[in-house]
Amino acid sequence: MTAPWLTLVGIGEDGVLAPGGSDALARADIVYGGARHLELAGEISAEKRIWPSPFSSVFGELAQLKARRVAVLATGDPMWFGIGASLLKHFEPREMSVLPSPSAFQLAAGRMGWALQETDCLSLHGRPVDLLRAALYPGARLLVLTSNAETPQQVADLLADEGYGRTRMTALEHLGGGKERRVDGSAETWSETVADFHTLALDVIADPGIRFRGRTPGLPDEAFHHDGKMTKQDIRAVTLAELKPYPGALLWDIGAGCGSVAIEWLRAAPRTQAIGLEPHAERRRMAAENAIALGVPHLDLRDTSAPDGLKDLPAPDAVFIGGGLTVPGLVEAALDALPSGGRLVANAVTLESELVLLGAYQALGGDLKKLSVHQASAVGGLTGWRPLMPVTQWSYTKP
Repeated sequence: MTAPWLTLVGIGEDGVLAPGGSDALARADIVYGGARHLELAGEISAEKRIWPSPFSSVFGELAQLKARRVAVLATGDPMWFGIGASLLKHFEPREMSVLPSPSAFQLAAGRMGWALQETDCLSLHGRPVDLLRAALYPGARLLVLTSNAETPQQVADLLADEGYGRTRMTALEHLGGGKERRVDGSAETWSETVADFHTLALDVIADPGIRFRGRTPGLPDEAFHHDGKMTKQDIRAVTLAELKPYPGALLWDIGAGCGSVAIEWLRAAPRTQAIGLEPHAERRRMAAENAIALGVPHLDLRDTSAPDGLKDLPAPDAVFIGGGLTVPGLVEAALDALPSGGRLVANAVTLESELVLLGAYQALGGDLKKLSVHQASAVGGLTGWRPLMPVTQWSYTKP
């Protein structure tokens, strides 16, 4: 194997380098890092380079330096919400050597006295604060990387809006350094001033009577803004069970409507992705608003229809067809895009669409079922059952 030319060196707020870091810097021809990192590291004989602006240009610069010995300074563990993940999108693991220091999560868990394996860790650094909405539940303990000094107030406002105003918030500034400081408060009364460089610890407490939104699919229909054209709660829960979301998987939601299926997919497992195809502008607007409100602002909505809109999309791991089944070639195009083991689930409410699913079932197999839901409602002074429109569902795993 070729020896790695690129070394990632973790550094703490106290300037202490990861084990082996001093030797890596001594051998390096060039050292990259933020101005703070380069100052903390002390004397460096190699050429020092501060991250360029825009940051994305650094990958091209690094690609030209493969004949040199390059070190990169990074806070804590470069592989935990750090520069390491970005570099791995451009370079092979064999080209890199990683020397981690304790991460902000490890240091924060130690300061808080929280078992790290029982704590949820997430990053809002450079990401929408609305991502936090999907991570909230009564009794949660969250460690959060933030963007700047403004993030805690944004988090406090979000917590109060979601019904978690009593949550205990702790900002841990400059962990491991000489300026380390702890700032405590609650979400509903938070007005503290904190340093830009901090980690946020949240001991989540629900307000009395809160209607908790679980991450198991089947959110109530009232959780979504919609115009009536949506996959209803019970059918949606069955649909997601058939789609089988798993971490990192990508869903194509064809005929996304208000986004209910794609949003539940994104909430159901970490690192999932979803592309929603919806040609109606008003429904796309509702889907975008729903995605933000339910903690998945990264839902990718496209102003297009299938099958033409499927061209050049990244290959899916699962496809849901909630509309347009009678469009010629749609089912075939979706199946062609799926890899072996990929899932396709399609729902029909009209006889014409049902015939398409029957044909697919007869030709390919899979599972074909009819789903019917009855809801209790008033019948005069008594109570009776009223049926919702039945849904025919075909689910199929590509061999």
